[in-house]
Amino acid sequence: MKIAFLTPEYPHSKTGNSGGLGTSIKNLAIALLDHGISVRVLVYGQKEDALFEDNGIVIQQIKNIKFKGLSWFLTRKKIEKIINQLYINQEIDLVEAPDWTGITSFIKPVNCPVVIRLHGSDTYFCHLDNRKVKWLNKFHEKRALQKADSLLSVSRFTADKTNEVFGLNKKFTIIPNLIDSDLFKGNDQEVFSEKSILYFGSLIRKKGLLELPLIFNKVIEKNPDAKLILVGKDVPDIISGNSSTWQMMQDLFSDAAIKNVEYIQSVPYTEIKEKIQKATVCVFPSFAEAFPVSWLEAMAMEKPIVASNIGWASEMIDEGKNGFLVHPMNHDTFSKRICSFLENRELCLKTGLAARKKVKDFFDIKVLSQQNIEFYKSVIK
Repeated sequence: MKIAFLTPEYPHSKTGNSGGLGTSIKNLAIALLDHGISVRVLVYGQKEDALFEDNGIVIQQIKNIKFKGLSWFLTRKKIEKIINQLYINQEIDLVEAPDWTGITSFIKPVNCPVVIRLHGSDTYFCHLDNRKVKWLNKFHEKRALQKADSLLSVSRFTADKTNEVFGLNKKFTIIPNLIDSDLFKGNDQEVFSEKSILYFGSLIRKKGLLELPLIFNKVIEKNPDAKLILVGKDVPDIISGNSSTWQMMQDLFSDAAIKNVEYIQSVPYTEIKEKIQKATVCVFPSFAEAFPVSWLEAMAMEKPIVASNIGWASEMIDEGKNGFLVHPMNHDTFSKRICSFLENRELCLKTGLAARKKVKDFFDIKVLSQQNIEFYKSVIK
C-alpha cells in the first residue's frame, strides 16, 4: 500500500515552519512506514519544486503557480496533474488531504481516491473563535468535503461541529491523532524545586493566550514564586490588527506576575521535550482546537495538565483523573487548578502517571496505526 499526504506544512528544515498539522502527519507517516507502507508527502506552497527523503518518507515540494486571479485554480490543477501521474506510475494508491482552506476543492484525480481528514478548517476555527470567515475559504472547504471519496476526523466534536457550520450531514470515521509515547517519556528529574508552568504552542488569541496572563496573575497572588514559561512563535492578532500577541499579553500581566514570566521564541521540535520535562504543570487554555498533539506530548511525559473544557477536550482528558478541564475565561477556577498541582506533589505525580496511561491506552502509535491502515484498505478496496 502506498499513501500520499497533501499538506501545506511538514516539520523539516527544507519545508519551512510547521504546526500541529505537520507534526500529526509526520507521526502517522512514521507509523505507516513501520508497517511496511510507502509514504509520500506532497507539500504545496513551497519556494521550489524538489524531491528529497526524510528517513524513508519521500517529501515532494510543490511550488504554487502565481497568476493574478487564477493562482488558486492553476495550483490545484498542477497538484491534480502530479497526483494523476504518481497514480499512473503506481507510486501512490490514495491521497489524504486536510480540510484547511479546501485544497482539494478543484482537484479530482482520474482514479486515485481522495480522503479528507478533519484537523480543523478555517471555517471551523473562525466559528469557535467568533470571527468572520473568508467566504472563499468556506466555499473551497465545503466543496472539498462534498467531493471527497471518504472522510476522517481526529475528534467527534470536530466532525459534528464541521457538519453544523457547513450545513452538511456527512459521515466521518473518527481516528484521533497519535504519538509514539516511547519518544515522550518522563524521568525522575526533580521538578518541584521550582514551581514552573509551561505553555508551548503559537502565541495566538484562539489558543487562549490573552486569558493566560489574567490566570497567571491570580496564581501569583497565591504562589508568588511560581514561574510561567511560554514557548512558541509570536503571531499577529487578527481581531485587533496588532502585529504581536506577545506585546498584547505583556499589558495584561500584573506588575508582580510579569517579573516571573519567561518568553522563549520557537525552539527546534527536538528540544521541546526538554522544556516539557522541566515543567511542573502544562497549561492549554485554548478556545479552538481539533485534537492537539501538544496535549498528548505533555501527557505522555507524565505532566499534569490544566486545559480548556471545550468540545474536543473531554475526548482526550478525563476531568479530575488525568488532568483538569476549565473554561479559559473562568480565571479563578483555572488558577486554582494550577495551584493545586503546584502545591501538591502527590497529586501532581498521580495525575501525571494517569495522563501517560491514557495516552498509552488510547492514543499511542501501537494502538492507532492499525486503525488508520484498515481505513485506507477499505477506501482503496
